[in-house]
Amino acid sequence: MTQTASGATHVGISSAVAPEALRETIAQVLGELAKSVSVERGEVTVLVSAEQYRSAMQTLRDADGCRFEQLVDLCGLDFSEYRDGQWEGARFAVVVHLLSVSLNQRVRVRVFCPDDDFPVVDSVTALWSSANWYEREAFDLYGIVFDGHDDLRRILTDYGFIGHPFRKDFPLSGHVEMRYDPERRRVVYEPVTIEPREITPRIIREDNYGGLH
Repeated sequence: MTQTASGATHVGISSAVAPEALRETIAQVLGELAKSVSVERGEVTVLVSAEQYRSAMQTLRDADGCRFEQLVDLCGLDFSEYRDGQWEGARFAVVVHLLSVSLNQRVRVRVFCPDDDFPVVDSVTALWSSANWYEREAFDLYGIVFDGHDDLRRILTDYGFIGHPFRKDFPLSGHVEMRYDPERRRVVYEPVTIEPREITPRIIREDNYGGLH
């Protein structure tokens, strides 16, 4: 928990710039490249379209007042069951967290893939080399394609794995199981024999979960 220059208290990592001031700077720098720039729980989030994603990210890296030299995290999201399936927007999104070491500030960038059946966004590996494995992970687990990635391959699942295990419609036990067959003296793949069952209780959080009371 930290306190900003304006006196507002928020949860997060200490920053040299108050969240509202950073929001104003980013909104001014990005202009029409950003669909929205908001502050929630002391953190700045930028929403950009897939068409403007690459340009917006380069601007955030290079522009004065931003200078986000490091990409510290990138992940995929599947909104298909968000708010009990009442979500009406695009299904897949990519979320990126950027860090400016020189200015001691952070920002979150969210971009939605326009096509649910074939989710594609631009790769940012040419801007930050650290995006390489993160984009491969999002491709592997969610099936999000990063256009321009030089080596987009699975990184966590097996070579012959079918499907993307972090998608909401992927069964918890998977589609196939692997075992060693002593008679054939090799590893074999067979349909899953485990009966699907829900063992995790459903968790409902309050609207202000994570905020201060």
